[in-house]
Amino acid sequence: MASSASASTLADREIADRKVRCYQDIDNGLWGDACKASEIDKENCALACISSTCYNSVYGGDPLEEGEIDLRRGRQFKACIQGLLKSERLAKVRSTTTYQ
Repeated sequence: MASSASASTLADREIADRKVRCYQDIDNGLWGDACKASEIDKENCALACISSTCYNSVYGGDPLEEGEIDLRRGRQFKACIQGLLKSERLAKVRSTTTYQ
């Protein structure tokens, strides 16, 4: 079984991979022009792309603004994503495991 440190590293890698794919989608216009209006608009769209559930939970009513660095909400978003990834992995294991 993976240690929590290696599971955290795996989650960090998955988040980073998702973010790269989301930035590519935004740059290709798949999220509309509003997401390319400014760097902060692009960042908010990328966070929503990574997980709309976590974005709405953490930033939904108060998106990031130009120049804002919100470490507390950044940690909350990351923890939310890690929880979703863990749930996804558990669901996958359960769906592939048969009990006799």
